[in-house]
Amino acid sequence: MTRPARRTALLCAFAAAAALLPAAPVQAAPVQAAPVQAAEAPSPLRFTSCPDSVPRPAAPERVECGRLSMPLDWHRPWGPRVEVAVSRVRASGTPAERRGILLVNPGGPGGSGLPYAVTKRAKLPESVRRAYDVVGFDPRGVGRSTPVTCGPMGGLFDSPGGDPVPAGAGAERTYLASLRALADDCATHAGRLLPYLSTEQTAYDMEAIRAALGEPRTSFLGVSYGSYLGAAYTARFPHRVGRMVLDSVVGPGSWYDFDVLQSRALLRQRDTFFAWTAARAGRFGLGGTPAAVRDSYLRVRRELAARPVAGFGPAEFDRAVYRALGRTERWTGLADGLRGQLTDGDPDGLRPAGAFDSPESRNYEAANRVVKCADGPAPSPRDIVADIRRTRRLDPQPVLTGMEASACAYWHHRPGRRTPLGSPDAPPVLLVASAHDPVTPIEGARRLQRLLPGSRLVTLDDDYSHGVFASRGDACVDDTVAAYLVRGEVPSANVHCTGPGLPTAR
Repeated sequence: MTRPARRTALLCAFAAAAALLPAAPVQAAPVQAAPVQAAEAPSPLRFTSCPDSVPRPAAPERVECGRLSMPLDWHRPWGPRVEVAVSRVRASGTPAERRGILLVNPGGPGGSGLPYAVTKRAKLPESVRRAYDVVGFDPRGVGRSTPVTCGPMGGLFDSPGGDPVPAGAGAERTYLASLRALADDCATHAGRLLPYLSTEQTAYDMEAIRAALGEPRTSFLGVSYGSYLGAAYTARFPHRVGRMVLDSVVGPGSWYDFDVLQSRALLRQRDTFFAWTAARAGRFGLGGTPAAVRDSYLRVRRELAARPVAGFGPAEFDRAVYRALGRTERWTGLADGLRGQLTDGDPDGLRPAGAFDSPESRNYEAANRVVKCADGPAPSPRDIVADIRRTRRLDPQPVLTGMEASACAYWHHRPGRRTPLGSPDAPPVLLVASAHDPVTPIEGARRLQRLLPGSRLVTLDDDYSHGVFASRGDACVDDTVAAYLVRGEVPSANVHCTGPGLPTAR
């Protein structure tokens, strides 16, 4: 391609007009290490009404939505394209109060950010709502942004599913075969998208959103996976970073290593849950000691493994436990659900709201694996079996629901390197963490802080839940983050806030 033609293609990279992917398959190419330069004069992002899936904020504020056409591969911007859906709620303050845009991401990978501009904004401190246009977006492959599908995903959506914790050589072989089948399904159904739904490519999309809105900087609030996405944006565009808050931090390292770390943290959290439940034996009736509660828990799981009830078996049980352990306000419901199964043979109290096999859930689960496997090196099957055995030596019945990156062992596209995170050239970033979060253990925040010089870590001590800022209702955390976002006040040192402790049973 000639230089003028290439420049024209680059300048068209952020065009707002929708474009469909071509029918011809795209060959997966190694990702280049050199950064892509953003176009200097992108088309503006034009907003109209939002789909019904996006909630409406309280009057007089309103949400508006638009779409941007992005290159499928930012390293070859003249090729096929994907669409990215964007939402915005404007700042409610005066022009003098305005600080720019606050791009937000709810996590995942696979979480839809289009409604998040409304739902998260409603929880933000008023000073932040007055200062920022809150901008949400569905990352590529998610929701309304060229959603990816992996079909049956190796039987992931079978109901009831098989036991997800392999015990013995035969069960381990079956487990690995299911991972291979999942990877094969993603290759068949997602096909050409596989290499290009990476976090790094999404970071370029974020830069395109900034440019299309005509803003000099991107301020950002990313929760859970959103912290990883923010760190990737910082690595590529450090001089475009405004004020960045990374909450419940994933941390650097491979996705598979993160999944293993999380599985061990879940064991600690579950032991805490057993002790909490035992201290309320009169309320729940599951036993007066942690060991007795554990026995009740295992009995429920054995019953459901032997006789699933209305499609609810051990896989569904483990998913429910995984969800409940991440937020302490769900512990009462989990304990009541265990009692309901033991006393009445009814697991309905354990079922999370919403169908696991809904279109939204199918998209989430597909995007989760596709993004993780596009982000860096994969484990080997031998690594997977060895780590499961090590975890089962810690506890014979672990919760492995979050081990999504295990499927990367059989992925059809292998990235050559890990997603770069952080930059010494970025301004100070604020990291936020719960001291005992089992979903994103605090070790990740401490490790990422070392890649972000001048950054500070705000820790909510004596807290056991995932998601902290504008989520836990802690004034110390919320005021510290608001002062940083609105006035640029970076704490002189890491901050420790006093957490709520374990919940009171309802």
